[in-house]
Amino acid sequence: MTSPFATGVVVRNAAMSMVVRPRVIVVTLVICALALFCAAYAITVGRVSIPLGEVFATLLGSGEGGVNSQIIFNVRLPRVLTAIFVGAALGVSGAVFQSVSRNALGSPDVIGFTTGAATGALFQIIVLGGDGFAVAASAVCGGLLTAGAVYLLSVRNGATGGYRLILVGIGVGAVLLALNNLMLVRGDLDSAIVANLWLAGSLNARTWSHVVPVMVGTIVIVPLVCLSARSLSMIEMGDDIARQLGIGVERTRIWMMFCAVALAGLATGAAGPIAFVALAAPQLVLRLTGAKSVPVLSAASMGALLLVLADLTAQLSPLNLVLPIGRMTGLVGGLYLIWLLTRTRRR
Repeated sequence: MTSPFATGVVVRNAAMSMVVRPRVIVVTLVICALALFCAAYAITVGRVSIPLGEVFATLLGSGEGGVNSQIIFNVRLPRVLTAIFVGAALGVSGAVFQSVSRNALGSPDVIGFTTGAATGALFQIIVLGGDGFAVAASAVCGGLLTAGAVYLLSVRNGATGGYRLILVGIGVGAVLLALNNLMLVRGDLDSAIVANLWLAGSLNARTWSHVVPVMVGTIVIVPLVCLSARSLSMIEMGDDIARQLGIGVERTRIWMMFCAVALAGLATGAAGPIAFVALAAPQLVLRLTGAKSVPVLSAASMGALLLVLADLTAQLSPLNLVLPIGRMTGLVGGLYLIWLLTRTRRR
């Protein structure tokens, strides 16, 4: 007999009914707790070591102030919050794209949407000389334009999804990658250096101007994704079945892709291209929770945990090496992608 802890408990009243899955709730809460603990510990790490107790006291407003308070609020807290919300945004974006494409390889960095967001951000950095909010806005616009191009090229008979969406996205991403390299070559030296540092994906020197766009965007968009997650899960059973249940299949796909691209663009604008968090986070939580629906909140919490852990690992690396966070996630994520591809081929 299957345990209700794994399958869920049906809660009904006169107006509605819903399925509560204790295992999903417990796993999500544990991941959130781990992410918050790692984030608090990350604030203590740096050239100036700050005790964990003083960190909590300062954040609660009862600290002693002084230099440590300035370091916490102006340097380390923006860095940690950027990691949390960038990771959460990428986790949700990956969950949506994997559901839309019905493929574990469906994520914004694989399909090319992150490259499109990087194109918009690079245009702002190299050509217009903007930063902060301007880079974030340009990244979102670049991601949305890329998504529109991929959708128009992959749509067939009024529908998209599956391998066609992934293959078209990879092709468009390759073209945009060449365009990005061209902008780096044609830009002036100072702008090219700044752009190259940004392309490495980094949480260094994050300020509140980096935190606010991705934080506000994630807080606004994630609940909207949650509202449509059930419809997207039904679409995974097949377009015909979903239409019979009264779901606007293509309208739901377009809306969810818009939300996912906006999240990926905001994350890219805040920290640069961060590879494989969007790919790995949804798959990890699906294995931990055993859920069959789109894992929106659990993927957000896992994405935040992965990016905070990656940043913490980069800061604690031996020999005082300065490791860009995007390169570290790319290294680990590449190994994960190889494992995922070999596992899929065996199946």
